[in-house]
Amino acid sequence: MTEPRFVMSAEGVRIATYEFGEEGQPTVVAVHGFSSSGLSNWQQSGWVRDLTRAGFRVLALDQRGHGASDKPHDTASYSMEILVADLLTVLDTYMIDETALLGYSLGARVSWHAALDAPDRVTRAVLGGIPDGDPLTRFQVDQARAAIANGTRAEDPLTQGYLKMASGLPGNDLGALVSLVEGMRGGPQPDPGNAPEQPLLFATGSEDPILDASRRLAGLIPNAEFVAIPGRHHLNAPTSSDFRAAGLQFLQR
Repeated sequence: MTEPRFVMSAEGVRIATYEFGEEGQPTVVAVHGFSSSGLSNWQQSGWVRDLTRAGFRVLALDQRGHGASDKPHDTASYSMEILVADLLTVLDTYMIDETALLGYSLGARVSWHAALDAPDRVTRAVLGGIPDGDPLTRFQVDQARAAIANGTRAEDPLTQGYLKMASGLPGNDLGALVSLVEGMRGGPQPDPGNAPEQPLLFATGSEDPILDASRRLAGLIPNAEFVAIPGRHHLNAPTSSDFRAAGLQFLQR
């Protein structure tokens, strides 16, 4: 098992980080999706192996509420601004002046906003599984909390799907993840009218319901490319060798 190194956020939340490869090599900071973790999304899927073999240094993190990081239960601990601040604190702690970003789903959204907030530090970004709009607006927080407390099944299919996905990874704290959803929904979303100026690669599974929305978003941004990940849906796209190959080619430019 890879042991984490902890970085402290401004308000004292511990963020777990994992470093692979050699210092002095070009850095890729990898940001995982909702209910996943840095190791699950990026090491176990083969990304870390392929990136380090290609000469990159990889820094993965567990976003707050996930993995080995602290998991506060108050909704005020979660917002897009806070998650971006955590990412930038990690860069500061490791004294990384310049990096590419690799994000999936929630991590892609965080990477989008980090590229906006730190254009002098983020050189380019791979954004996997990201559409426009806010996918969390339909999430029924009351049903989710009742399901956690009483074991009842959430009536709303989207809410039940999120809970099932979140409970599938050992060590997940469902209460913290529901607080994350509640704290983040309604926040800033990817907006083609205010997009990062760095080169962007959008990648979405060909079987993912957000495919058309992701392709449409990429098409509205002059410096963006889009690739469909053959035969993959939202949950299994990160393990695709086609996704890794396209991402690696993009990051090596």
